[in-house]
Amino acid sequence: MTQAPLTIVLASPRGFCAGVDRAIHIVERAIDLYRAPVYVRHEIVHNRFVVDMLKEKGAVFVDDLDEVPDGVPVVFSAHGVPKTVPAEAERRGLVFLDAACPLVTKVHREAEMHHDMGRQIIMIGHAGHPEVIGTLGQVPDGVMLLVENTLQAETVVVNDPARLAFITQTTLSVDEASSVIDVLRSRFPGIVGPRKEDICYATTNRQAAVKVIAPRCEALMVIGSPNSSNSRRLVEVAVGAGCPRSVLVQGAEEVDWSLIAGVRRLGITAGASAPELLVAEVIAAARKRFRVTIEEVKVTDETIAFKLPPMLAG
Repeated sequence: MTQAPLTIVLASPRGFCAGVDRAIHIVERAIDLYRAPVYVRHEIVHNRFVVDMLKEKGAVFVDDLDEVPDGVPVVFSAHGVPKTVPAEAERRGLVFLDAACPLVTKVHREAEMHHDMGRQIIMIGHAGHPEVIGTLGQVPDGVMLLVENTLQAETVVVNDPARLAFITQTTLSVDEASSVIDVLRSRFPGIVGPRKEDICYATTNRQAAVKVIAPRCEALMVIGSPNSSNSRRLVEVAVGAGCPRSVLVQGAEEVDWSLIAGVRRLGITAGASAPELLVAEVIAAARKRFRVTIEEVKVTDETIAFKLPPMLAG
């Protein structure tokens, strides 16, 4: 039987960002240095494949520090943690390594600065996301207000509009965050924001690539985990950019190929915590069903790399 032709349009950049790469290497180096088991508070990054791979090497993932035995090292996830977490680790005398993405840490420092200057802070982000929980935990309760969308931005009540600042979660939709910021600036003209937007370079670049390929494709797959904020935003961006048949899949085993029937051009990208191996597996699965041609669309080159903590360097 003759296979139908399928052009796969690969978005570039896609997949691992520098912060995710650094976090994974921190866990791997900690296992090499301290030997297994090394405990990790929460998923190091939001990807099942990565978590399972690190479990095989000797990482043990837990929800809270009280699950970490005395005398073993613990790594904090790339999403950042509230200040109470390292404080408790220090109280217990635990060796701990903070794998928070440096761009998340930058937002933490912004929150501290605004608090020190007496400003109330509005955080634009999604309730319950680990990064948001970690950022809210950088300042005392009540100092920071969480705003998730333009409707909340239109109704949020602040103490003093003259002493007000905003920060954002790093993995938001660029367009969505801009809309919320526009509302806040309209309501509170004196609000102070970051000199450079908090949304990370990798999130921005992956969304930009999707905006380019989505109008050219009849369907689009984002490879990533359901609990990955940046992956879910990529689906939303693809739909908004003109490709309503856009879906999130964790890997090749999840693809419903019946939805691709009749499609001639399929877009593929991957969230910032999804390894390229998963992209390769989806392409390999497509080759079993279609006569595949690859077309890669690159919007920029990424050269950023983050250093490991000094105690792991070498």
